[in-house]
Amino acid sequence: MNESKPAGAPMTGAPPTQDERTWGMFAHLSAFAVFVFPLGGNIIAPLVIWLTRRDTSAYVEMEAREALNFNITVALGWLVCGSLFFALIGIPLGALLFFYWLVMAIVAAVKASEGVGYRYPISLRLVKQAEPARGQSS
Repeated sequence: MNESKPAGAPMTGAPPTQDERTWGMFAHLSAFAVFVFPLGGNIIAPLVIWLTRRDTSAYVEMEAREALNFNITVALGWLVCGSLFFALIGIPLGALLFFYWLVMAIVAAVKASEGVGYRYPISLRLVKQAEPARGQSS
């Protein structure tokens, strides 16, 4: 059988540890911080995980970056839905976007907890992987 890695699978041959899988899952579920901090909680929480854990694990960095990119994309979608509110199309589009966001965040969290790299099907890739500093020796 010819098995290929998922689109977001880590490049290393070693599977992620339980701790890495847990942090990857938290990165996706941290988007629900929007229910506690309505203005940007869904972006700030994955950003904090990405900034604090990106140097400790490539898997956690990848999952947190993916969660951050997806939540930025969704926030932009909510802005578009809000601007279409008075045209009455913004209400059903906003409801669809909310349920899509909810389901995709849960699916991604489950995949991350299984150790499978997950890429959201629709997401702008605004935050890129940090490149190592030049001149550093290993």
